[in-house]
Amino acid sequence: MRILGLDAALGACSAALLEDEAVLAAESVVAARGHAALLPPLAAAVLGAAEGRLDLVAVTIGPGGFTGIRAALALAHGIALGRGAEICGVTLCEALAEALPAAPGAALWVAITQPEACVFLERAGASGGFSLAALPETGGPVVLAGDAARTVMERLAARGDEARLATECLPSARLAALAAWRRWRAGLLPRPAVPFYAAAPATRLGPAPRPPPARA
Repeated sequence: MRILGLDAALGACSAALLEDEAVLAAESVVAARGHAALLPPLAAAVLGAAEGRLDLVAVTIGPGGFTGIRAALALAHGIALGRGAEICGVTLCEALAEALPAAPGAALWVAITQPEACVFLERAGASGGFSLAALPETGGPVVLAGDAARTVMERLAARGDEARLATECLPSARLAALAAWRRWRAGLLPRPAVPFYAAAPATRLGPAPRPPPARA
């Protein structure tokens, strides 16, 4: 299966083309903003480096930045439609789990920075916002990923919990493609490629449009 992975959920943009687990081409750039302009050239570069069929487009759906998630989803849907490929959404927890070695008993927590000393935690089967002063019980060893991973690890360690950083703390297109491929191999339906936000987008509707001018 040939898979295009796209990611712009946090502080980087990346695109990768895989044949099953093998990487055919990959491009990435670290950027705090400008994802909508940076991601399309990366996708074009990896698709051009290995021409041929495209079976699946995998895209990280969040949690993460509003603009990056929307930009990646729009591009993923456009490419999938144009190339006649399926599309699969991948959460950050699913993607980052691909970077973890087998560690029985260790749970993966993806921690995303939120305003006012809060974090959004995505865990297996659960997600939600928490104050740094009132993090949930771990129930055992924890592996932290995400842009707030170090902060949460330090808080957990200070109260005596066993916690360590993941080898890869940020998602990538390669990891998203691997997660989608593993889902396909297991016979599961693709996850819908719709946004998974840590919080409701802080957007407002503009003023109502003016009525058309009256005819004489």
